[in-house]
Amino acid sequence: MAARSSILAKTVSTPVILIGILLIVALVALLVKSGPFNQTVIDIFIRVVLVVGLYVFIGNSGVISFGHIGFTCLGAYATAWLTIPPPMKKMALPGLPDIILNAKLPFAPAIVLAAIFAGVCALVFGKILMRLSGIAASIATFAMLALINQVYSNWERVTGATSSVVGIPINRSIWPYAICAFVVVIIAYLYAISRSGLALRSARDEATAAAASGIDIPRERLIAFTLSGVIMGLGGALYAHSVGVVTPDTFYLGLTFISLSMLVVGGMNSLSGAVLGVVILSTIIQILRWFEKGVPIGGTTLTIPNGLQEIAIGIVMIVILMYRPSGLTKNRELVWRGWPFRGLFGGA
Repeated sequence: MAARSSILAKTVSTPVILIGILLIVALVALLVKSGPFNQTVIDIFIRVVLVVGLYVFIGNSGVISFGHIGFTCLGAYATAWLTIPPPMKKMALPGLPDIILNAKLPFAPAIVLAAIFAGVCALVFGKILMRLSGIAASIATFAMLALINQVYSNWERVTGATSSVVGIPINRSIWPYAICAFVVVIIAYLYAISRSGLALRSARDEATAAAASGIDIPRERLIAFTLSGVIMGLGGALYAHSVGVVTPDTFYLGLTFISLSMLVVGGMNSLSGAVLGVVILSTIIQILRWFEKGVPIGGTTLTIPNGLQEIAIGIVMIVILMYRPSGLTKNRELVWRGWPFRGLFGGA
């Protein structure tokens, strides 16, 4: 009993440590008191939401999804429909139903409804896609992403097509984004230690044995896929309110690959890897952005050429994965006693 309590205490410490790291990031932004740095930290919290959302499905199921950013798009546009002033919507998006055209919701209920909308869409898509496995499932998720992008890029009366949808209320406060990141970390942790999460990871590691023991693998994947869709929709809604404008191409290949890269670099089978991958890569990206703009050193200004940021990020990722194929955390969880330590749900 004592040993079991010790293991449980260690795994419970994981979300506490991760939230502590994110809290430190928020406090640093408050101390710096810089508008651009404040936006950078907001971007980090949004990326945490997105990458943890990817972890909920990819990390627990072992199925690589290239389509989850599609749910981010759904969430972003849903909150835009609910929060843009009605006169602007009637001019720019006249094809929306009257109940939505006349709606003007506050920030909090709008992002919740946007997340639910994305989750319902994930449930519908998942009913079909989760019967597939391996590379077939991954290609199907990419097809889903392309489908969502094409619909939103051409449905002019409802989404504005490729035009920018403006007028979304902007929220510059760090705390709503930080709180959402905290909540998502807790949700991902609770799912990982739940009966459904344990069943899905057993199917990930030994699919034949799991099926033989009575686990309904498509059903468990669908649960994770839907929950992941809710989280990705929330991330999209937060993104929309952080910049005040959305376009379909914002939520396509670029965001897909940077989010997947952060998950892989951190360690795709661990919650700690999802969070640390975001924090570490975001820090490197921000440092390179500063050098692109020019950093005064002594009596001179050190500047790197534009575009070198992408090259440097690629090199960093290659080096990390050469020496840590399982990611920086080796798919293990952060715990109080020793780091990294194999937690209750950490992989080898």
